[in-house]
Amino acid sequence: MVIQWDDEDQIYVVSVPELPGCMTHGRSYEEAVQQGQDAIESWLMSAIADGAPIPPPRIVAA
Repeated sequence: MVIQWDDEDQIYVVSVPELPGCMTHGRSYEEAVQQGQDAIESWLMSAIADGAPIPPPRIVAA
């Protein structure tokens, strides 16, 4: 997950680069993390149900 603060909307925006279209947000950092976990789970369940390939995870350097 990549979590970034959006000053304009006053929310944390979550994206998952490995999973196309997998994005969400939260008003607090903790909410954004939970929403991100839920979005990942939903994306994976949908891909599995559709028989779509699941991309391998990327390693991001600190």
